[in-house]
Amino acid sequence: MAKIRRNDTVLVITGKDRGKTGVVRQVLPKHGRLIVEGVNQVKKHQRPTQQGGVPVPGGILVKDNPLSVSNVMLLCKECNQPTRVGFRIRQDGAKVRVCKRCKADID
Repeated sequence: MAKIRRNDTVLVITGKDRGKTGVVRQVLPKHGRLIVEGVNQVKKHQRPTQQGGVPVPGGILVKDNPLSVSNVMLLCKECNQPTRVGFRIRQDGAKVRVCKRCKADID
């Protein structure tokens, strides 16, 4: 079970975007990285091309690059603070993520 998942709100704690918050759009567990909306953006210069007879315009594209999972902290919905994530097994047998600050269930 992953500590940070898709659609979680995270806070960037290191790097050029330190202090920014965003929503996780994609998790890349094999590489230990994730893509956060509006964070770690880079500009890519794209040449105009023709893809299958359809012209694709060129220009400068802005895209979100992946960043390391260790550079972000999950924002708890209850206490609205960056927190570490723990796990607990409920009485019904479900494993849930838990906020280490306020002990509230994240899932």
